[in-house]
Amino acid sequence: MARLYLVPTPIGNMDDITLRAVKVLSSVDVILAEDTRTSQVLLKHLGIEKKMWSHHKFNEHAAVEAVAQTIVGGQNIALISDAGTPGISDPGFLLVRTCIEHGIDVETLPGATAFVPALIDSGFPCDRFCFEGFLPPKKGRSKRLQQLATEERTMIFYESPYRLVKTLEQFAELFGGDRPASVSRELTKKFEETVRGSLAELTRRFSDREPKGEIVLIVAGKPRRERTDDRSNHETE
Repeated sequence: MARLYLVPTPIGNMDDITLRAVKVLSSVDVILAEDTRTSQVLLKHLGIEKKMWSHHKFNEHAAVEAVAQTIVGGQNIALISDAGTPGISDPGFLLVRTCIEHGIDVETLPGATAFVPALIDSGFPCDRFCFEGFLPPKKGRSKRLQQLATEERTMIFYESPYRLVKTLEQFAELFGGDRPASVSRELTKKFEETVRGSLAELTRRFSDREPKGEIVLIVAGKPRRERTDDRSNHETE
């Protein structure tokens, strides 16, 4: 039976494609791509020529049923995003759910994703963490941040370089300016950089020099001492 493959693609360094990913992309009948122009560069680098269909957040709701029926009809399809693993802050969830509802096998390959190297490189605990991805830009943002103010696990966020300073300022206000954090940008690329410090220090650093490239922001969880003090104050009140 034909199936759906979710295939991670490099987030910067072309050498980060896996042998298995190349094999799958070479064997499927159709490749779904977030941006066919961007993905064509990768496929050309790999020497792969395949039929490609556009599949992105603006058309996925309307397209998932047709894709599922194509697989039911006997064609193997691979889904890729512009970079990283499909479904992680990129289209993928709706298609996977639809295929499962139709009894279609879904095979997800391991591979490149931005938050794992950024998390490990931060130096913060990796045994327990929460992935928040992109926060709501406006509606619901304040409420979500209030909920995260007492989060004990290491927190992972994706952010645009144009909004980084504003986000750091909001984090410093709600989490405390002394909360440790790290900013990783341009992961796997020539100018890869990870900057560590308190939220206040990072705000000053990037206010003086606007960052470039995709950003992964890691924030340490609330320290145990603060959690104990909060409970004590609450009981006193």
